[in-house]
Amino acid sequence: MSDVLDFRLNDLVPADADSKYAQRGFCSDDLTILAEHHTAPNGSHSYVVAHDRSITRGVPGEPQIAAITVARDCNLHTYTLQTAYHATAPFAQNWLIERGCPPERIAQIGDDCMQPADDLTVQIEQHNRESGTRYEVLSSRTSDLVPCEAWTMTRDCLTGQAPVRVFPQEGDFDAHTYTVREGAFFDERAAGRCLDERGGPMPQPPEYRGQAIEHRARAALIRSSGASAIPKAGLDAPSAPPTGTAQRPSRGRSL
Repeated sequence: MSDVLDFRLNDLVPADADSKYAQRGFCSDDLTILAEHHTAPNGSHSYVVAHDRSITRGVPGEPQIAAITVARDCNLHTYTLQTAYHATAPFAQNWLIERGCPPERIAQIGDDCMQPADDLTVQIEQHNRESGTRYEVLSSRTSDLVPCEAWTMTRDCLTGQAPVRVFPQEGDFDAHTYTVREGAFFDERAAGRCLDERGGPMPQPPEYRGQAIEHRARAALIRSSGASAIPKAGLDAPSAPPTGTAQRPSRGRSL
């Protein structure tokens, strides 16, 4: 992974005004690369996830994770640069994947960054990263204060039950880790109230409860199957032969 972001735009000119404006808006000194992928062999496309420190000097709460894609036309000597800002890396990665980046090429975040604290965080992040267009981002907020936190509020397009989903990410500077959770709400007002009050755990998505019931049923079935496979030792049960090496009776001498 590169230490300095290089858009590789030598001898190329912007294909449109948006690309020119986007390129001028970046300062490489403010960008820390979290993940990147450049196509081979001619490097016609680049996909980058980066933390933009310049955002911390602007409006409080704005998303700081930049998703950047560059498409180069070597025949026309032009480039097209697009960017989008997100509160957390998985949604930035999702944006790049939807624009042609192979998921496995952009999934790994650098080891110098905070790492997931538990398996649930890993599962939720992978789900969000590879969710396609399932989630419509409604709003987000990033805080550098303690506790360090960023959250994304979305609308789940594939469910009618509690379709507003909130994904808060909380960092632990001492442990150099972070956790991500998912909450499900009927509307944006309920989600916003929960984020403001933080009186307790967020309501879990209905599918979580379904999965929990399925896991419990599966565990019960395994226990039931295991119990029935073990013969009951009762008065009527035939005695099992002792394990180990049986001693043969001595034949002795014939009389």
